[in-house]
Amino acid sequence: MIDIKEIRENPERFKKAAADKHFNVDIDKLIEIDSKLKDAKQKLQDILTEKNKVGKEIPKLPDAEKQKAIETLAQLKQQEQDYNETTKNLQPQFDALMLEVPQPADDDVPLGKDDTENVEIKKVGEIRKFDFEPQDHVRLGLALDIMDIERGVKLAGARNYFLKGDGAMLHWAVLRFAVDFMVAKGYTPMSPPMLMKYETMTGTGYYPGSEEQTYRTLDELSLAGTAEVPVTAYYKDEILLAGDLPKKFVALSTCFRREAGAAGKDTYGLYRIHQFDKVEQVIICKNDIEESKKLHAEILANSEGVLQALELPYRVVNVCTGDLGRGQVQKFDIETWMPSRKNYGETHSASRFYEFQARRLNLRYKDPKTKKNLFCHTMNNTVIASPRILIPILELYQTKDGSITIPKVLRPYMNGKEKIARS
Repeated sequence: MIDIKEIRENPERFKKAAADKHFNVDIDKLIEIDSKLKDAKQKLQDILTEKNKVGKEIPKLPDAEKQKAIETLAQLKQQEQDYNETTKNLQPQFDALMLEVPQPADDDVPLGKDDTENVEIKKVGEIRKFDFEPQDHVRLGLALDIMDIERGVKLAGARNYFLKGDGAMLHWAVLRFAVDFMVAKGYTPMSPPMLMKYETMTGTGYYPGSEEQTYRTLDELSLAGTAEVPVTAYYKDEILLAGDLPKKFVALSTCFRREAGAAGKDTYGLYRIHQFDKVEQVIICKNDIEESKKLHAEILANSEGVLQALELPYRVVNVCTGDLGRGQVQKFDIETWMPSRKNYGETHSASRFYEFQARRLNLRYKDPKTKKNLFCHTMNNTVIASPRILIPILELYQTKDGSITIPKVLRPYMNGKEKIARS
């Protein structure tokens, strides 16, 4: 959420942000409602002051003036009722519009309409050249009997799957390696709940806007699509100590996404699925832009470190305005090379929010110098998400005989096994 004072001072900046990010928000309507609401609240304050004044004077007044003062008090109470009704009608409209306002992107974010206009920053690693005809991850997985998509679909519908045997072991190995990698860097491990209240989804910026992508239960809880939601909201409505910041967390969780509106897109194999496991890193820090940028670079480097350890080729892109979410001020995607796609596929997203999420969550810390409570800054990034990351692992580590060489860093998590082969 944005500070309304900033919108009042420079509405054109937020009109541009909405246009750049392709969000349909009526900033003029917001300003109009804000003005009326602000006026009504001021009138209520003035009426309260006057009521108190008249109320104190009545016992001291002579009988001739007392009746007039009582009538004045009655008029003030009626005005108070009228303005309370005005406020009651305007406040929900104001709150709804405020939730729609996007945060302006930073100056070094490229202007663009969608992900096709994201800007490549760098490439790392050599793309493997095969001396045989490589197979895609589905053919490899079925031949090795380490995945079963047909039965996954039979039991749970499209975009579902089973991982089995060494496929399940490889999946868990990737996740365990990623957690250990982050814990070694000082991040606090978390195992969070994934059933979230509506206010938690709103607080982290997923509602309004992502309702159709979210599985929602009969008791009005939502299955979160990322551990970013519970971990960022962990200190909701709390005031932290400045000396305890930054808070650095790493969470392993199952994630759920409906992928509504993605029919016919990336439906083959394990790329775009409804349920997956992800290791997520979240940082909560001071309200300091330079510190936010520095820590954003850190979480990006952490994920690059995991891919480098796995010896997978990847590239980093600076995400353009049209591909940013409402609250993101900047996002870097990491895309890993996937032979079957003949291209890089997104595997990580590192997002910086400044105080957007914290303001919604009422997440603050006490500044030791000013003694004021300031909103924190938040950011997050994927450490690893599986089984999507199994696509490049299986396809890039395949051998001519159809077996899979297990990346060296994962072998300790697979009892020293070096290869997945047909039994």
